[in-house]
Formats: sequence, structure tokens, C-alpha cells
Amino acid sequence: MTTAGELASTIGARAEQALGAACDHLIGLRSPEGWWKGELRTNVTIDAEDLLLRRFLGILDEDDTAETARWIRSRQRDDGTWATFHGGPPDLSTTVEAYTALRLAGDPPGDPHMRAAAAFVRGAGGIEATRVFTRIWLALFGQWPWERLPVLPAEMIFLPPWFPLNVHDWACWARQTIVPLTIVSAHRPVRPLPFDLAELRTGVAPPQGPRRGWEAAFDHLDRLLHRYQRRPVKRLREAALRRAAEWIVARQELDGSWGGIQPPWVYSLIALDLSGYDLRHPVMAKGIKGFERFIIRDADGRRLEACQSPVWDTALAINALLDAGIPAEHPAVTEGADWLLGEEVRCPGDWQVRRPGLPPGGWAFEFDNDVYPDTDDTAEVILALRRTHRPGVRPAIDRGVRWMTGMASRDGGFAAFDADNTRTLCEKPPFCDFGAVIDPPSADVTAHVAEALAYERPGSPALRRAVRWLIDAQEPDGSWFGRWGANHVYGTGAVVPALVAAGVATRAPCVRRAVAWLERHQNDDGGWGEDMRSYRDPSWIGRGASTASQTAWALLALLAARENSAAVERGVRWLVDHQRPDGTWDEPHYTGTGFPGDFNINYHLYRLVFPITALGRYLHAHRGDRSREDAQASKDVQAPKGGQVPWGDQVSAGDHGQEGGQALEGVR
Repeated sequence: MTTAGELASTIGARAEQALGAACDHLIGLRSPEGWWKGELRTNVTIDAEDLLLRRFLGILDEDDTAETARWIRSRQRDDGTWATFHGGPPDLSTTVEAYTALRLAGDPPGDPHMRAAAAFVRGAGGIEATRVFTRIWLALFGQWPWERLPVLPAEMIFLPPWFPLNVHDWACWARQTIVPLTIVSAHRPVRPLPFDLAELRTGVAPPQGPRRGWEAAFDHLDRLLHRYQRRPVKRLREAALRRAAEWIVARQELDGSWGGIQPPWVYSLIALDLSGYDLRHPVMAKGIKGFERFIIRDADGRRLEACQSPVWDTALAINALLDAGIPAEHPAVTEGADWLLGEEVRCPGDWQVRRPGLPPGGWAFEFDNDVYPDTDDTAEVILALRRTHRPGVRPAIDRGVRWMTGMASRDGGFAAFDADNTRTLCEKPPFCDFGAVIDPPSADVTAHVAEALAYERPGSPALRRAVRWLIDAQEPDGSWFGRWGANHVYGTGAVVPALVAAGVATRAPCVRRAVAWLERHQNDDGGWGEDMRSYRDPSWIGRGASTASQTAWALLALLAARENSAAVERGVRWLVDHQRPDGTWDEPHYTGTGFPGDFNINYHLYRLVFPITALGRYLHAHRGDRSREDAQASKDVQAPKGGQVPWGDQVSAGDHGQEGGQALEGVR
């Protein structure tokens, strides 16, 4: 029988070669300015809605329409449908929007691909069964009656931050969408299409189960709002519409976007158009022009990215190269670090509503979404910059740590964009039937913050509370839920390295249960994968085709737990065996998450940066070659304030409930 040591000796040299090729490929992707940015591929609703937006604004270009339609057709499956992720089930709303865009591009409804799509739509319940947001788009063009859509009252803009359902109760991405939709809901515009979508209707309302509690209350409230909508208080409504438009304009980013993400961007342009903003107005002109940066044109046609991730990608790339052994003085590292320093956020944002006394700091996700920095990017940037020793790094890190720490929620966990954004009442209104609408603390974000704090503020109260939160959040099966990546593999891959960095002993029950979970869910081919369906169907948790990014996430957890097992060697072998000749990996499967269960992302750089990090850490462990910096960082973490680790060996209780309390006994 082959031992782990024998496997290691046979795979080590190949891993070295794979790592070198991967690093060369990653460095070759760097921009002249020093940043990295991989494509963020989502689904064709983004492209369909882009055509519908341009039709609504009267700026639809014939060539762009043809190229976009070619892309949409290329994503259609053999059964005539479109899905929200590679290999996923047919999605009704996505198929309706794609079909509508193709009709707009001139595809006859009698063509075979259109007949197949229409047949699926009717069989799945027709337009009547689509989500509210799809029906809003159809209502804009007279294909659905406004009277049969939930009302979003513009007057909600006046609700104070302490009042339930004020705009800041919703997550940043949701509030930026809801505010412009209140303007759209008030105007109820109809700009007819040159065709009708009768072939997509069934004439039958979808069956609805009994609605009780808050859902029933909101149904009753919606009926009252429909009555108010017919005869609103004129001066109050006019004031609300003015305030909402001003709110939107104040949050436009430098690149013309809103939050750098597609949904609030398109609805904001529609809302401002309805508010009387001419297309030549600087806000409108900048908003429309800003899309150009997000457009990709290639042999498959024209498509849009729903968002972009240069700050996140650059931080991940720098950390990956450093983990691979690239020296901190390498130009790819120094120039990337200098670019990140220039992206520090020093301006106010919506986060100050919940943390009014907190000074700005940290980093955002995109080139220009400075109104919404996030703790996840800030943590990853701090982990990268602290290893580069560039001029100006220390003050920027200190500001970032101060801001990031101040964004802790009351329970000690961390969300991405807001603190204490946890009012689940926001999920109950009838227009909230798609995507996450609040931003509560999550295990993956809290883990990244905890890992950064472990090196920057070891032993701090914020770190102690974050560790306690993570231990309490462990699932009964030993995994952690992944909010921003698929799914339990991502969550577990983030949490275990953070706990170990924070001083939790590798023999602690929480770590051992996580290791056991990962080993149980390793695929027969040696890799790991988890399908996006795991967000809705528990039978998919930990199951899916092996991917490079998810295999790397699992390895990062196992390596942090000091595993030297056949599972590790088989995972490394999978990465080596599946590397492409150019040094990267194929990864058609989606492993990034926008809205769990609803909106999925394929981060094209994930397939490269995470395998590099995993292979680099594996080879360091295999050689016993820890860098002096990592050794010193580990020493600092293991001896916070007085030389005694406040958890670690203490984390040894039997069951999950006891463990969290004993691990951080006395922490408040």
C-alpha cells in the first residue's frame, strides 16, 4: 500500500513544475498599471436587460443588439432553456428575459430555438410564474399590467434609520435597487414593444400556498398601497420622488455606475429618465458611458459583466504569488501593492448610518465603488500589503484595520458591506422574491477578517469575539456555510485557516470535525466540488464535479490543520493532473456566489490564484520551509498580551454547543 510519504515524494516535483507554470501565467495576466482582473461571468439576464434598458431609453444600437443576441443564443441549451449557472437546471425567469431580448433582436417566434424556449416557458407556468423583477421589466413595455405588481411606495425614502423597512434596513445592493424602483413604481411607464409575448402566457395564475404571519400582513399592506397609489397625497409624493432622485444622484460612482453592479445601475438610469433627466445630462451620460468598461466582445458575441473585481483579484494574486515563494521585491508584487494603496477608500458611505463615528478606511471590490467599501476586500488587501513592506503600507493598514474592526456586528461576526444589517422583516414584502436582501454576518467574511486580525491585532477583543462567532457558527456536520462562494467547501476552506491563525489548536474538535467533513466529501478523482444547487437542496452539500478553485479551498483548510494525509496528496495530484499546458485550469463550473441560490458567478481568476496558493503552501509544508515572516507572524499570534493564547488548547469540549463557550470563556 502506498503511504502518504511515498505519494508526496512522487508528486512534489510535479507540483513544483505546476506551480511555476501557474505563476508565470498569472504574472502574464497583470495589467500595465499593476492590477489583475479576471472576467466575472454570470448569466444572460444581464445581457437581456442591457438590451431592454437601451430600448427603454431609446438608444438601442443595431450592431450591439445583433452581437448581444449572438451571445445569448450561444448560451441556450439543447432543451431551449437558459440556466443561471453551468450545468444548472432551467430557469424560468432567465429564459423569459433571454427570449424577450431575442425577439427584440428580430428572432422570429417560429424559429426552432424560439419555439423550444416558449414551450418550456408555458410548461413552467408562463410569464405568470416569473419572479417580480422579470415582470417589472415586462411591465415597462406593456407586457404585464402594473396593477398586478407589488407597490414600492416612494414615501419610504422618508423613513428614519430606526424605523422598520427604512431603506438602510436593506443590504446596500438591495437599497440601491429599491430606491429607484420606488420612482418607477410611482410613474408606471409603458413604452410598447413592436411585438406581443402572447406565446409565453398561460392565462393561469400560479397556485399560491397559504400565507400567514408577516407575509399575510404585507399582502394586506400591498392592497392598501395599491389604493393609495391611485390617489397619493400629491405634495408628499412629489417631495418623495425628488428626495429619491437626489438620493440616487448622490450615490453615483466616479465611473458612472451605482455600486459598480448591474441591477441598481440600470434601474437608476430608468428612474432618473422618468424623473426628467435628459440623456445629455452629465449623470445620465456618465451612467450610459460607464457600461463600456463592463462590456466584453469576443468571437461569441457581446456580453456584460454584472460587476468587476480588480481590488479583490489583485489582493488574491499578490497573496498567491507570495505563497508561491515569489519575493516581495518582484515587480508584480510591488506594483500590485502600490496600485492597491492608491485604491484605499477615504470617503464617507452608507455604512456610516450604522457606524456614524467610525472614520473611513479600507478597500472596495471594484475600480470605483468607493461608496461601498467592504470588510472582505479590506481583510484580503491587508493580508497582502502587510507582506510587501511598501512605503505607505503601515498607515493604510492601520486605517483599514480600524475601519474593518469598527464594522463588527453586535454578535461579533462580520458582514460584507454593513454592520447589523439583520432585520429579516425586509425579506417579507411581496417584491422581495429574488436574491438576498439583507447582509448579515457570514462565516466566510468573518473568517477573512479574523485571519487579518490574527496577524495585525492578535489577542484583540474583536478577534476573540470573531473566533467565538465562527466556532458557534459551525454546522452540525463539521462544515461552515459559504455566503460568497460555493458553498460549504468555500466556507470551511476559509474558516479553518483563520481559526488556526488565531491560535485555535489544530487538534481542537472544531478543526478535526472540519477535516473529517472535507475528507468525507473528497471526490473519487481526488478533487473537491460543490454544486450551486447546494444552496437550495441539502443533498448537494459537498457534492459536485471537481473544480480547481474548490479543490484548492479544501487543501487550504487541510494544510492549515497540518494534515499530512493521502487526502492532501490526492488533492494536489488532481491539481497537477488537470493543469492546462499554459499553466492555468479549465473551470466551466460556477463557484462564486452573488445571491445564494439565485445569482451565481464564475470568477475566471479563481481557477488560478487559489491553486497557486494551495500548491505554494503545500510545497512549503512538504519541504518544511516556513518563511521567517510567517514564523514571526505565527509567534506573534501564539503569544498575545502576556504570552497566553486565549483559546486553542481550551477548545476541546465534546459537543458543538459546549465548544464555543469554552473556547472563549470570559470574552464579552
